[in-house]
Amino acid sequence: MPTLAVSSYTPQAVPLPPAPSAKYFSELQWKTLFALADAIVPCIRPAATSKSPDDRSIPDAEYITAVESLTKLIPGPDASSIATQYLQENVSSNPLFRSIVERILGDHVHEEGRNGFGLIMNALNTRAGSLILTGSTTPIQDQPVAFREKVFRGWDTSRLPPLRAVYRGLSAIVKKSWILSSPTIGPVLGFPRVPVHGKPADGFQYNFLQFPPGDQPETIETDVIVVGSGCGGSVTAKNLAEAGHRVLVVEKSYSYPSNAFPMGPNEGFVNMFENGGAIFSDDSSMAVLAGSTWGGGGTVNWSASLQTQGYVRQQWADTGLPFFTSLDFQKSLDRVCDRMGVNSEKVEHNSQNTVILEGARKLGYAAKTVPQNTGHGEHYCGYCTLGCASAAKKGPTETFLADAAKAGATFIEGFQADKVLFTKVKGKQVASGVKGTWRSRDSYLGLSGTGVVERKVIIKAKKVVVSAGTLQSPLLLLRSGLKNSQIGRNLYLHPVVGAGAVFDEETRPWEGSALTTVVNEFEDLDGNGHGVKIEAVSMMPSVFIPVFPWRGALEYKLWAANMRRSTSFITLTKERDPGRVYPDPVDGRCRIDYTVSAFDRKHIVEAMIASAKIAYISGAKEFHTTYRDLAPFVRPEASDPEAPEGTNDEALQSWIAELRRKSPLNPERGLFASAHQMGTCRMSKSPKSGVVDPDCQVWGTDGLYVVDASIFPSASGVNPMVTNMAIADWASRNLARAMGPVRGEGNVMARL
Repeated sequence: MPTLAVSSYTPQAVPLPPAPSAKYFSELQWKTLFALADAIVPCIRPAATSKSPDDRSIPDAEYITAVESLTKLIPGPDASSIATQYLQENVSSNPLFRSIVERILGDHVHEEGRNGFGLIMNALNTRAGSLILTGSTTPIQDQPVAFREKVFRGWDTSRLPPLRAVYRGLSAIVKKSWILSSPTIGPVLGFPRVPVHGKPADGFQYNFLQFPPGDQPETIETDVIVVGSGCGGSVTAKNLAEAGHRVLVVEKSYSYPSNAFPMGPNEGFVNMFENGGAIFSDDSSMAVLAGSTWGGGGTVNWSASLQTQGYVRQQWADTGLPFFTSLDFQKSLDRVCDRMGVNSEKVEHNSQNTVILEGARKLGYAAKTVPQNTGHGEHYCGYCTLGCASAAKKGPTETFLADAAKAGATFIEGFQADKVLFTKVKGKQVASGVKGTWRSRDSYLGLSGTGVVERKVIIKAKKVVVSAGTLQSPLLLLRSGLKNSQIGRNLYLHPVVGAGAVFDEETRPWEGSALTTVVNEFEDLDGNGHGVKIEAVSMMPSVFIPVFPWRGALEYKLWAANMRRSTSFITLTKERDPGRVYPDPVDGRCRIDYTVSAFDRKHIVEAMIASAKIAYISGAKEFHTTYRDLAPFVRPEASDPEAPEGTNDEALQSWIAELRRKSPLNPERGLFASAHQMGTCRMSKSPKSGVVDPDCQVWGTDGLYVVDASIFPSASGVNPMVTNMAIADWASRNLARAMGPVRGEGNVMARL
């Protein structure tokens, strides 16, 4: 295991953009909302010393037991003091917590959802509304915390859908905001601000075009504009720039140097993830995590570099796309992997990946090491979802974008593409550029000075490549006036249910690479390639803890503290049944219409059962899931991990039987999550079934291409980065050839 400590390293501070005004709620509405927040994460005190109605008082013996339990987890002479501070921490008195909640509701919740919260807060402040919603005419903020907690817990199963929706939404916001702002969760877990393994290093330094102030649009020209700097856009930019073409890459988000990594979780989610990392489906059953920064998802993903499997390639070829079973595609897969130094030899498994790999071996499940894009070097760091300080993860910023820069490509950050521009040629729409809005870095980060600029910019280009990602590429096409009914449809998300196993011993699961193992045993459960893989999740507290159910104040705090001796599982599903994305009718932001189908939920249940068996055979004492209607499995005290019956243990089999009775799971009773988005601009052999043709050109247009994971014909079944890059490699090389040799660059194409 690498041992080079960097605990003295302090990342460069990254400011947040200006916070939204909190005036969308009245002072009384905010008071009511924060009173409910204090019911979810309250100050917990023993009854003998509790004097405030804002305290959650519990019997003295129960409090002493809780302190003792936490003290055993926390090493050092201050363990009891830290445990006490942790239990007695509430949220509404924390200014950072309040500001995070205000930002989430103001920036990241669509108006319809915000109005729903406001409506309930108003009702709680009328006598009739309070009586209906709480059973008392006394306003809920004037009630003791224990009463608030009981009322809020009851909303989970209310007959009134708006109350169930508020329960799901508010509990999610409060849990996330608490972990992002808590001054005590780090000391309780022993979680350091920066990784203790690895060595900080300078990443590639980029230069970005700047524009002076002005009232009129700025106009610039290029050969190719690439909208988006992620996995697809970066490879496209590299190949076209190296072919001698003038390439301009525009990105709506911003670039950060490696010495700003890893960001703190609050700054990282706001600055590097779509919608602050808080995108939910319309029915709130699905949480979607998507990168939005320089390098896109490749900057914040977990290094997993799996090539497209043969059965998926065959399925795609069978839709009329023979390229996917060609040698050319394999060469592109290998080429992008070679550039990123993808390897399995330098992989060191941390505690949680070891549990998955060794547990699968004991059960006879097919499992393997997941190759990593680490430049053939070691990379023992689980913090990279908030940026890689060592520049050892060879994502787009350290490979393809750097290559593009060296080949002469230019870049603009802070550019929101409003629409693709077209000219009519013989009745056909020919892409001629992109129109958008540029916001200077100072403007975004709220810094003072003369650099604060916002300009309209028109970029004229011979070819337009849209690589804005599965959530944003279809919206850009729709804003540009394209009418294909397939745009935005066929959304695949690789839905997962999360799980966590708790052990007797400390695991420190945030140390080491996040995702280095995969269980393939259940990847084909229907005979048509639909099934589930089991992997691990990034064990940053801000990623792991908030997705688990809240069932009560004390229980949730004790569960969160157990993370220091936990490991994780995710059930990554190659789903059969897709959803769609569409623009919000009020503000145009991305909305997601997606509910995991009963067919796919049945497959997820099988992977949940297998994960529980892996945890059990590895000695776990508890097994928790993100499904609220399923109690955690707790191993009986008398149980022997080495007992000959293994996973045939009666208690485990009883828990499994209960899970099977709940199959196919109720979407409203759990939280499904996605870190992979695919398919909304699907590649097809005809415009009736997709958005782009086999060359990635948008049907019915000339010169407009989409090159990102949105063009996948279906779910890839593996982490999509390498598949995305390989398609981009092939498509951009074809485009370079179609554009012809550049004057003075006659031999460039031969080198491609």
